[in-house]
Amino acid sequence: MRKLDPHTLLSSLWLFILLNIIFRDIHQFVLKSHLEMLLTGYYDGTLITDELMLLGGFLALVPISMVLLSLLLEPRWLRPATAVAVVFTAGPAILAPPTDLDDVLHFSVAFLALAAISWIAWASLGTANKQVQS
Repeated sequence: MRKLDPHTLLSSLWLFILLNIIFRDIHQFVLKSHLEMLLTGYYDGTLITDELMLLGGFLALVPISMVLLSLLLEPRWLRPATAVAVVFTAGPAILAPPTDLDDVLHFSVAFLALAAISWIAWASLGTANKQVQS
């Protein structure tokens, strides 16, 4: 396998997570029960408010931003930014775990990618940063 620059690999993994999330959401929209729930203004018993939509937008911007920031930030800034982004991306899924098998699949794949992102950010970027300082 070809060895990629850690920044490129991180950016690609964040894009992989985004595509996984998008496909999962599109997959949910074909379910009649899902659409009926959205039309009531409630999702799993939770009232959908403007504030909740704003929070969802912020949470979606985190992995979107990391696609670009992974390519632009120096390792000393990228490592902590990645740690925060992983927590913000994984947090909602941990707080509201998946209920059906296809969601379990998508969340499992996303968590594996987040684990890989964490490993690369701390192991590879730490090594790259030491080589630059030498």
